[in-house]
This record gives sequence, structure tokens and C-alpha cells, in this order.
Amino acid sequence: MKKVFASDFDGTLYFYKAEVKLPPENVEKVHEYQAAGHYFGLCTGRQVGGLTPFIGGLIQPDFWITSTGSNIIDRDMKEIRKLFVDRDVIQQIIDDVRPRGNRISIDIDGVINVFEEMDYPGEYNIITGMADAPKGLVHGVGIHCETLEEAAALTKELNDKYGDYLNAFQNVIEVDIAPKGTSKGEAVSVIRQYYGDCKVYAIGDSMNDLPLLEAADVSYTFHYAPEEVQRKATKVVDTIVDALEDSMRDPV
Repeated sequence: MKKVFASDFDGTLYFYKAEVKLPPENVEKVHEYQAAGHYFGLCTGRQVGGLTPFIGGLIQPDFWITSTGSNIIDRDMKEIRKLFVDRDVIQQIIDDVRPRGNRISIDIDGVINVFEEMDYPGEYNIITGMADAPKGLVHGVGIHCETLEEAAALTKELNDKYGDYLNAFQNVIEVDIAPKGTSKGEAVSVIRQYYGDCKVYAIGDSMNDLPLLEAADVSYTFHYAPEEVQRKATKVVDTIVDALEDSMRDPV
């Protein structure tokens, strides 16, 4: 039976605000995991273009679950499954939210689209709305909030108003929007089918990781994760290194 490990990115593998953002011990353990014949992939709300500048040349995931499961690709970045949100619905969300001052990022075919210039090392487009946005599939949207309370309220508002078309998830102080029926957990079922006979391990640190943890056979989170996330996880660990080592020891 194959071992398949799905990892959240921010706050789990990569730490954007830390001095050492991608700890070398994390990279080394991922390489060790893959060298042992197991499969390691990312499961994140970020776009493909929001990942490659930070892990390129360091980690080559066996699969990429991006935009909360709506854009799933393999090791060679070939399509496994792609879903999208209607562009007219995205424009309505822009009209609703942008006047409030929230920063918005839109995933179109894996490329970041924003409304202002930003200090970012990768590819991105500046747009004014969906009319001048690039053609292609809108896999998801990320909306930045200033507080946990604001993010929770906006998540509820979007689900209440647009729930027929999408799912919104709170990701700390971000709100991640994915196509209706899509979640990190739903994406795990796609990966299970892709790999066949496998045991799935997963790790995450935030509320939007709950579907991922619930869908895994063995799940991990951290002591700094919200209590609800800790209650849902199979095991609470200090670092992703601990989780990967535990997965490698697990007899299957």
C-alpha cells in the first residue's frame, strides 16, 4: 500500500513571517520521505503561481492541490482535475468586497491576479475587474482581512450570499473561495483515486484544513493550531518533520 502525505503550506511547511521561511530540516525530511518511495504533495489555498517562487529548486511535490482543491496537478504540472467559479459571480464578489479595502487575489489558470502592484518575486497580473482579467478558468479567490473576527464574518457572508456557486473557508485572517462542493478534503478523494491503493496522511494548522484532516486516514496538527483543529487531528506534533517521521514509521 502506498503512503501519500498531503501538507498544508503556510504555517505548516512554510512560514512567511519567519526569518527562516522554509526550514531546511523540512526540505530534508520531504526529500527523505520521497526517497523512501512515498508520495508527498501540497494541499493549499494558494495558486500554483503562489507556490513556485518559494519552493522551486528545493521541493518537487508529487502532486499539487491548489486553490483549495479546484486546481490539482501532478509532479510534472499536468492536469489531474480542474474546476472553476463562474466569472460573473467573481465580479459580484469584487463589487461587494473591494470597496471595503480588502486585498483580493484571483487565481486564473494558476496565475495570480491582483488590483495593485505588490512586492512579489513571481508572475502576477494587475487587473481592474473580470472584464480586463486574462481569459481562463478562475480556480479560486483569496481575500485578506485584518482580524480573525472579520475573516469569520466575511466567510459566513459569502457562503450565505453565494453558497449556490462556491464554498468560502476561513484561513486564519484570509478567506479562501473555491468552487461549490470543493474543499481540501474533497480533493483528497481525487488523490486517493489517482494513486489507487494508498493510505493518506495529512497535516494542517488552520480552520480551512479541517476538511483535509477529516478526510485523511491519519491527520496531524500543531500545538499552536486552534483547539478545534487539535481536537480533529489524530496526533498533535511540534513540526511537520515529526509528522513525516511518524508516517514513515507507520506499518501499512
